[in-house]
Amino acid sequence: MPPDQPSTSTPRSPLLTAAALSLGAAIALGLSRFSYGLLLPPMRDDLGWSYLLAGSMNTFNALGYFIGALCAPALLRRAGAWHLLMAGAVAASLVMLAAGCTTDATLLAVQRLAAGIASAVIFIAGGLLAARLGARHGNRAGLIIGLYYGGTGIGIALSALLVPAAMALARQQQAPHLWQWAWWAMAVVCLLATVIMARPVAAIDAAAPAPAGARPFAVRDLAFGLGSYCMFGVGYIGYMTFVVALLKQQGMQAGLITVFYALLGLAVVASSRIWARMLDRFRGGESLAILNALLGVVTILPALTSAAPVVFVSGLVFGGVFLSVVASTTALVRHNLPQAAWPAGISAFTTAFALGQIVGPSMIGWIADGPAGLERGLMASAGALLLAAVLGWRQPPLDSGAPNKKPNR
Repeated sequence: MPPDQPSTSTPRSPLLTAAALSLGAAIALGLSRFSYGLLLPPMRDDLGWSYLLAGSMNTFNALGYFIGALCAPALLRRAGAWHLLMAGAVAASLVMLAAGCTTDATLLAVQRLAAGIASAVIFIAGGLLAARLGARHGNRAGLIIGLYYGGTGIGIALSALLVPAAMALARQQQAPHLWQWAWWAMAVVCLLATVIMARPVAAIDAAAPAPAGARPFAVRDLAFGLGSYCMFGVGYIGYMTFVVALLKQQGMQAGLITVFYALLGLAVVASSRIWARMLDRFRGGESLAILNALLGVVTILPALTSAAPVVFVSGLVFGGVFLSVVASTTALVRHNLPQAAWPAGISAFTTAFALGQIVGPSMIGWIADGPAGLERGLMASAGALLLAAVLGWRQPPLDSGAPNKKPNR
């Protein structure tokens, strides 16, 4: 029996299986990573952080993501995708529990580093399983991959509800640090999500052996795509880290901010269907270009005006687009490489993503600490995203794309 899954039974419903798998993305990004955007303002106020230090916490998280991406191919060979997904999900949950047990900036930075490692392991293992499931159901591959990454929106929406509710309960109990209760609440939800997804995801078949003469993965073949994804990492993380702090600074009421973040998360879930056909159609970097260009435009809107309708349009469009950029890289790998090269390809894109995220939060935080404030930081994020669009447009499909796709069953 292969190490990837304890079961090789055929999933009865690929969409339900993809929905279960999407809980991995909810843990890896929606709860473990993006919830920090909601927690940054109360943690900064409570602990007296500058924007540079607050942004650096996500830089440590991205450094962990980078380390996890580098280690993932070797871990996949040793443990297999399913076991790695489960181990990463449990680790991420425990690390979130630890975040609620200290106020020391150094220990919190270590926590964000460890959370990043776990997130990368989950995301790569889950992305590989989504690609394998999509290969079995080729006419729905784009939707299946999009459903997996759209699970991040479930995590974002849950965090938008959990964080204020947990902090309100902590306030009633006169807890000294309200934000700690939010970390504990999200850790419990992550453990529950891990239990829910374990059995359905175990039914995804193992990878097929590579056919003789299949194209191996080479960085130079997808260099423009990798560069585009790196700049996406720089740009999008500035928005997700600081947009809530900007809205609070602009005077938006707490209830409206909760609605804004929840709607952003729900838009992520909806994005799996919106962009599925495009992910199936384009074999090159066209999807990367189109999606990053849209993100660049809407990222700059909150920096130009605090008008609630415009801000909500920004959040809805951003949520409806940004995780589809991630899905587009998995589709790019699936279209152009054989299954045996998918782990290396997905890991390479995740590594490029992590490099961008290492630079992004600290750079945007440094800009935000200057006289121009958070508005200028979002403008810099928009510039990075537009550059990502240009690079994505330069990525051609490979001449000998090698998706050894299995027929629908």
